[in-house]
This record gives sequence, structure tokens and C-alpha cells, in this order.
Amino acid sequence: MLRIAVPNKGSLSGPASAMLHEAGYQQRKESKELVLVDPENEVEFFYLRPRDIAIYVSSGKLDIGVTGRDLLLDSGANAEEILQLGFARSTFRYATKPGTASGPADFGGMTIATSYEGIVAKHLADQGIDASVVHLDGAVETAIELGVAQIIADVVETGTSLRNAGLEVVGEPILKSEAVVIRRTGAPGDDPKVQQFLRRLQGVLVARSYVMMDYDCRAEHLEQAVALTPGLESPTVSPLHNEGWVAVRAMVPAREAQRIMDDLYALGARAILTTEIHACRL
Repeated sequence: MLRIAVPNKGSLSGPASAMLHEAGYQQRKESKELVLVDPENEVEFFYLRPRDIAIYVSSGKLDIGVTGRDLLLDSGANAEEILQLGFARSTFRYATKPGTASGPADFGGMTIATSYEGIVAKHLADQGIDASVVHLDGAVETAIELGVAQIIADVVETGTSLRNAGLEVVGEPILKSEAVVIRRTGAPGDDPKVQQFLRRLQGVLVARSYVMMDYDCRAEHLEQAVALTPGLESPTVSPLHNEGWVAVRAMVPAREAQRIMDDLYALGARAILTTEIHACRL
């Protein structure tokens, strides 16, 4: 069986399980379950701490895993990302009290508190900055107030918690992270079970990003309509019973669907419908 690591808690857990469910895999019903076997799909899921997943995958004990790019890089594990999943997006940045520093170039001799010691240490080393790094678990905003550090490095989503702590972001982002699928570095890339798993997840990503659009239009307006809805390969066009009319079906980006419907209507198209796509293979 294909052995897959899945986050057991945190912001990665729910969306990861939801995507796997959409891809046709069984998922646990209770958070206490640590292992779930899906015999129909020949997959065994292991629910682990997100920070540990890269280590397990790099050991070769598990074939692939779902974790965050930030956790993968911070672990220093011998593993690599093979598919971006588009959820749990975040930015990793430095922050400090106003007037302390304008960026990493000013960090020399200072102490930086973070839960991601590996990422920060490498970033500082790459830029030739001589600063100390102290590891803290959990919220690091209080490290400055308590005098443990002058700078913090943490995941920033909206920046609200930093502002509430009287801190400001400084410098460019250290890292942009999201959920990714990982495997051991150097593992065979042509494993058919892994490739099938990736195709299913890619199908979910496409299904979430597109909708199916159907509409009727006059034959003389077909080329203009098709230019608005080219589809992935090309749209399906069928003649209607009423002479001079055709029915068109094509996949369109979900975020552009309303604008495309407006443009089609202005062109004379009617009976314009959109439907969600639940699964696909490209």
C-alpha cells in the first residue's frame, strides 16, 4: 500500500483531509484515529504532527506526505516538494518594535526569537548577518516585551496580532509558504501509485478552479463566443433544433465566470449556465 502522512491538527489538517476526501480517499471520522487504511484505493494514511511529517518521509518509512513548505524547510529533512496544494498560504517575516531596525542588515548583534530556527538561521547565514537565534514554541510576540529578543520571525497572515503587540513588519518576506505534497529526495519519480495520487489531487485543484459553462448562441456569433470561452482544448459545439443556433460547452476559470457570462449575454448568447466540477482528469 501507498503510505501517506497527513497533518493530524492545526490549520493544515482540515483542508488536507477535505482535499483527500474530494479526491476519493477515505478519511478518519474521529481526531483520535492515528492510522486509517483505505483498502479500495490501496492507501494507508498516518495522521502525524505537521512538524514531524518531513522527518518521517525523509526516513523512507512513509512514501509521501502533506505538510507546509515552511515546516519542510525548517526541518532540514532530506525531502522535497512535488505538488503545491494552494491552501494554508502564509508569509514568513521579521517583525520588531518601531525604530529598532529597518531590515536584516540592521540585525547584527541582535537576538531573533522564532519557532522556525532552521529557516531563520539559514536566511541570516545566506545574507552574512551575525545575529543570534533563540527557539520558542507557540506565540513569539511576547519575546520582545519580555526582553528575550529584539526581533521575532513568524508566520504573518493579516498582521493583526503583530499590531496588537505593538510590532511592525520589517524587511522583505523570508518565505512564502503553502501546503505541499512531499517525498524523500531522490525517490523514484515514476512510482505509478504516487503518480495516481498526484493526478487525483491535481484533478481536485482544477475542479476547484474551473466551472463548466453552457450557453446557446447564433451561429454567426460563434467565433466571437468561442474567443470568450476557448476551453482547455477547445469547446464542444452542437447544432440546435432551431436553425442558425448552436449550443456551446466549455470549462472557464471560476473567478472569471460572471464577467464571461456578461460578455456572452451582450453578444447575444442566451440560456447561459454554470455548474461546478467535482472531479476531472486533464
